[in-house]
Amino acid sequence: MLSVRHRLSGLAFAAALLMGGCVGVPTAPPVAVAMSAEERAEHNLRVFDRAWELVNEKFFDAKFRGTDWPAMRQRYRPEAGQAKDDDALYGVVNRMLGELKESHNFAMTPQRKFESQTQQRARVGLGFQKMEGRWVVTEITPASPAEEAGVKAGWLVQARAGRPLDQAPFTPPKAGEPTAYEFLDERDQPRALTLIARDLSTADHTEARVLADGVVYLRFDGFDTKSRRWLSEQLKAHRAARAVVVDLRHNHGGLFFSLEFTLGEFFTRSMSLGTFVRRSGAQSEKDTFQWLSARYAGRVALLVDQQSASCAEIFAHAMHHHGRAVIVGRKTAGAVVVSQFYALPGGGRLQLAIEDFRALDGQRLEGTGVTPDKVVPLRLADVRAGRDADLEVALAELRLPPP
Repeated sequence: MLSVRHRLSGLAFAAALLMGGCVGVPTAPPVAVAMSAEERAEHNLRVFDRAWELVNEKFFDAKFRGTDWPAMRQRYRPEAGQAKDDDALYGVVNRMLGELKESHNFAMTPQRKFESQTQQRARVGLGFQKMEGRWVVTEITPASPAEEAGVKAGWLVQARAGRPLDQAPFTPPKAGEPTAYEFLDERDQPRALTLIARDLSTADHTEARVLADGVVYLRFDGFDTKSRRWLSEQLKAHRAARAVVVDLRHNHGGLFFSLEFTLGEFFTRSMSLGTFVRRSGAQSEKDTFQWLSARYAGRVALLVDQQSASCAEIFAHAMHHHGRAVIVGRKTAGAVVVSQFYALPGGGRLQLAIEDFRALDGQRLEGTGVTPDKVVPLRLADVRAGRDADLEVALAELRLPPP
């Protein structure tokens, strides 16, 4: 996610934080209101029409990326009116948004909005990626149903709810809902487990470690105020370290304001990082912020993959463009446009791309992503051995003499 808080000046940003603090985080989930068939249809159309109108008025491309936007309203509106509940309704809205073929366009049900704000969501605690033609468990959330059931990284996911993952559309589970999984374990022996989802934290993770040769490993999963301050503190504490590895492989993006400060930590002066393009065609160039910067001068390696998105991709692109980092891993998500949130009737929310982004070479990163200097293939054997091949390659690169 790349949010538009970049527009605020320092003082205005502080004021916005103070004003936002009065709103607070909701403490109770939204309650479904009983509706008659007529009331449901009327509600559905209010939500659908508002979402369509916001895109029509504010989407960054007045030509809608070649999509006949009025025709999309005619195509999807009847189905939206007939949706039986919010999940079905927002599914229709998101299929319509998908016609634009751009990232950062997503409609959230009131429940999904609540989960985003509280950073809690019903999950079983599994993360998996496809490699060598198979779905492989790559991450287990601590203290999750998956960990408690004994699932290990490197297990193969054969089926979920009786169907292969490629054939089973994913529906987020509700707390207390069981899902049957079929695995092959590390010895390729079958394991059938029923995992019961429960509310788990989705808060961004941070991690700092000192590795061999004094290289510092820093992982942060989002660009927000908390992570920005954490990274700055780590770089200042390890200012004498000869090199750092910054792990962006789980970084989904965040606030552009935080990105400007985070990039500034690696430079002694303000540096350009790209250009935003509005619907009108007006352009604004963006630079790093150096206020209280660590001005870290050591060598840098960045770890990226297909989960590195939005601000994380701009960070990688700018660091590479200015010769400050070697990039290791796999191509990033290619999801780089500027978005803003808008309220929808009934408590839902629309995330909408309102500005385009042009990289320092004049190209779009949206749909393209950032290609690493050193591409490291995913291998099942590495996952099962607990080996981080990306990190090994990065450390090897940092041991080389500077170019």
